[in-house]
Amino acid sequence: MTTAIATASDRRAPLSLGVLALILAGALALLQLAGLRQMALFAVGAALGLVLYHAAFGFTSSWRVMITERRGRGLRAQMVMLALAVLLFFPALSQGDLAGQAVSGFVSPLGTSVLVGAFIFGVGMQLGGGCASGTLFTAGGGNARMLVTLVFFCMGSLISTHHVDWWFSLPALEPVSLVEQLGLMPALVLNLAVFALIAGATVVMEKRRHGGLEAKAAGAHQGLARLLKGPWPLIWGAVALALLNYATLALAGRPWGVTSAFALWSAKLAQDAGLDVSGWAFWQYPGNASALSAPVWQDITSVMNIGIMLGALLAAVLAGKFAPNLRIPRRSLLAAVIGGLLLGYGARMAYGCNIGAYFSGIASGSLHGWLWLVAAFAGNMMGVRLRGWFFPGERPKPALNGC
Repeated sequence: MTTAIATASDRRAPLSLGVLALILAGALALLQLAGLRQMALFAVGAALGLVLYHAAFGFTSSWRVMITERRGRGLRAQMVMLALAVLLFFPALSQGDLAGQAVSGFVSPLGTSVLVGAFIFGVGMQLGGGCASGTLFTAGGGNARMLVTLVFFCMGSLISTHHVDWWFSLPALEPVSLVEQLGLMPALVLNLAVFALIAGATVVMEKRRHGGLEAKAAGAHQGLARLLKGPWPLIWGAVALALLNYATLALAGRPWGVTSAFALWSAKLAQDAGLDVSGWAFWQYPGNASALSAPVWQDITSVMNIGIMLGALLAAVLAGKFAPNLRIPRRSLLAAVIGGLLLGYGARMAYGCNIGAYFSGIASGSLHGWLWLVAAFAGNMMGVRLRGWFFPGERPKPALNGC
């Protein structure tokens, strides 16, 4: 047993150094090609990947266990993350400036496309097995099935860019910024109160179902070893994600996003294959047209996404869990394909994903972020039911006492 552990450690060290060298090489290449800011955002992405992996901070699994088992620890961690985020974001957004950098949030319209797109995205979360950030960090950590989800996520994003002009033409209300409409302090108080209400509701439902709250799992490592090898408590992940999103705001002038890069990657590949997408309405918007014509290393979201995958790879190697398995059951593979397409298509319709619309949208004070949350959670409820066919061993548990 001791020999096996020593052998695993011996293998882990050179692999870890190799991944670190890869991250360093990427950072230096970005410094040369795109400048210091892109290099710094790549580093933030790598840190996000490590945090997501070590904390196993998945939105999909947290929502699923809340829906099926009434366990709310993951959802409460999300409320802590959001609470810290608004405390950091709202003052900066109210001033429009952060350390000399002009900043603005993700504030989008409230309309049919958000409701339908977020619902579709929610279904895709449960079938694909992850959200936007979850797909990135699990694929980067060596999960072959999630790599399939990622490929079809990109394909769904491209398909959606061909249709979004029609979706965006459907009835919608103008964007609403709570910070602008209510003022800084009322917006903060309102958001913090809603976070507390949601967290409190999960406590009530969990105690009603189980008689008490779920015990925290003990870590296999302590101190520095736990920091490097994981697993981390969810609360560590919640705090770190809020701080890293704030760092993104300071560096990029806008919050963390994920899925716009998936549309960009697939559009560039489509153009290389001879399909001219530049005439599609989505790619006529000035920002999108500029991204399509520029090198991919100039795109903030692309650089951060690659950083996330490499950071997750490093975390998986440090934890001794990097062991890709290419044997994927047929139904699970089909669910990954369908889920990925739904995730990609829904994200573009809804002006973002669980990061750009939910996390960063709410952190930006956008009312559309709350609309996204409601619609996506409903989609997750549908997705949980559909999982029974693709994953026969799973069956949603009936709610007790009306919860």
